[in-house]
Amino acid sequence: MSKLRMTLGCWNYDRTRALADGRVQPDGIDLNFISMPVEETFFRMLRHREFDAAEMSLSSYTVSLFSNDKPFIAIPAFPSRFFRHSSIYINTASGIRKPADLVGKRVGNPEYQMTAPAWIRGILSDEYAVPVNGVTYFTGGEEEPGRPEKIKLDLPNDIRIERIGENQTLSAMLASGEIDALYTARTPSSYLTGGGTVKRLFEDYVEVEREYFRRTKIFPIMHTVVIRRDVYEANPWVAQSLYKALCASQQETYRDLEETAALKTMLPWAMAHVQEARSELGDDFWPYGFERNRDTLATFLRYSFEQGLSKQLLQPEQLFAPETLESFKI
Repeated sequence: MSKLRMTLGCWNYDRTRALADGRVQPDGIDLNFISMPVEETFFRMLRHREFDAAEMSLSSYTVSLFSNDKPFIAIPAFPSRFFRHSSIYINTASGIRKPADLVGKRVGNPEYQMTAPAWIRGILSDEYAVPVNGVTYFTGGEEEPGRPEKIKLDLPNDIRIERIGENQTLSAMLASGEIDALYTARTPSSYLTGGGTVKRLFEDYVEVEREYFRRTKIFPIMHTVVIRRDVYEANPWVAQSLYKALCASQQETYRDLEETAALKTMLPWAMAHVQEARSELGDDFWPYGFERNRDTLATFLRYSFEQGLSKQLLQPEQLFAPETLESFKI
């Protein structure tokens, strides 16, 4: 019997590589793995629904659940996670020295609905008393002019958002002082080449992020994996099949990180880093699955609601194909 042909749009992570190169085969699926940077994957899936399944911004997916057709359904695999204290950049002439100084400032977000800025805004509100409506947001391309919001938003009136000019970029505006700060996923080029005019708000971000995890047990989830709803409804078994394959591929990476005969990553002290990650976050330091991530997901869903992205407060169970919320036992 022939297998179901499916396309999966996803970046070439270490944790997805065994799926991309065929070492892991999803049950009953002939998978065409299409490797692309995340911005391209998200744009093509959200705008044109080009793939049967795809890596997806957790925020974009959550917002999509409030559209009439609910085009996607997720599985609890999380190819991207990132502590985001390191992703707040400031102009050194802005007067921002501590998080509270952000209040009243002009802050760039490439897209308001992006997952990274959503986490940053939530953390700043929870941890540092910087209210979501306490700044004015400027949206547009970070390095290239003309970046739009991929999803149409209907936000509360107290959320102030302005579009930057058609020839402007947020990275250049941060360096020139036209905006005071930038919440983003990618390091802006002006941080690397700006001669010190652009710095991180938390220069000691590693210790700040460690302390945040010790208190909250949250390792922020950036991306999940979604299946086009029409594909899922015609073949509900693909949710479990694809989820199991993503988990198996991730386990390959855990084994690679344990290998000491020869390093499989170009990090001279990889073993020390793995030991440190396990000491801080536990043996399964990048957990997939629903139960291990329930609290982190609930926190993000609260942020989405508080920031006007979600029209009601969703529960974590509402995000995923029900088949992936439990497993058989022997």
